[in-house]
Amino acid sequence: MIGKGKSISHTGASMSYGWNQEKETEVVYKQHLAGDNPKEITDEFKIIQQQNERTKKHTLSFVLSPTVEDGKDLSKKRLKELTQKFISEMKLKERQAIAFVHRDKQHTHIHLYVNRIGFDGKAYKDSFIGKRSQYAAERAANEMGLTTVREVQREKLNELKRIRAEIKQIHEKIVREMRPRDFDRYIKCMQQEQVKVIPSINRQNRLQGFRFEYKGHNLKGSEVHRSMSGSKLTLQITADSERAIQLQKGNAIRLSGKTVELGTNLATNIAKRVLKLAIKRAMDQGIGM
Repeated sequence: MIGKGKSISHTGASMSYGWNQEKETEVVYKQHLAGDNPKEITDEFKIIQQQNERTKKHTLSFVLSPTVEDGKDLSKKRLKELTQKFISEMKLKERQAIAFVHRDKQHTHIHLYVNRIGFDGKAYKDSFIGKRSQYAAERAANEMGLTTVREVQREKLNELKRIRAEIKQIHEKIVREMRPRDFDRYIKCMQQEQVKVIPSINRQNRLQGFRFEYKGHNLKGSEVHRSMSGSKLTLQITADSERAIQLQKGNAIRLSGKTVELGTNLATNIAKRVLKLAIKRAMDQGIGM
């Protein structure tokens, strides 16, 4: 579950959004309030807020978002319990509050509005409220056995790690077995393995690198692996010395029938490779003498 929070001044407008019947809204929590519509609730908030005219952002707005899978199984009673636990964690129990649940787009989430001004006229301290909301939501989720934001992040990281490894394996297989000697061939071979290779070309028509699209993920080459950055990938495709020298002289490649200049970094790395090849060749010739 993810928790977000902030202080707002537009109480009425936000309340009207939360109470939008088109989103199959349910009121799951209500405390120290008697009103039955957004205007009445807002007016009740204002009665208390008038005790503290110095505070402009006088309402606390929170969004609690369980994971899609958790949200499918949360009843109104459980959602109320979740809201109560979150309010307790945030130390907001003795304040006017109302919470609505939206189940639109199959993603259940709670909109919670709490009067920042207490019955004593004092304003709730909202410093770092966004971060505090995250921690409170995580603790509430843990108490109820729900998936926490850290678990979601861990799953996403593991998924990304797996995707990166798969792209790298496909790339290495193509380079090793197909031995492409131009980018069009390389891109076509990768496409046959369900990996879309997208050249990154700037407004000056210069190639900066490549992105890889695979199973819903879109990553820069360097994000897949450092060996797949634009310059290193270019050197792999132009592996032999003659092609590297030709590429350096022309400072351009052919992509889909069009000539594209190499970006500065790519051109510099190609030049370094050509220099190394020249030195190696000279040393080899010297050794053979």
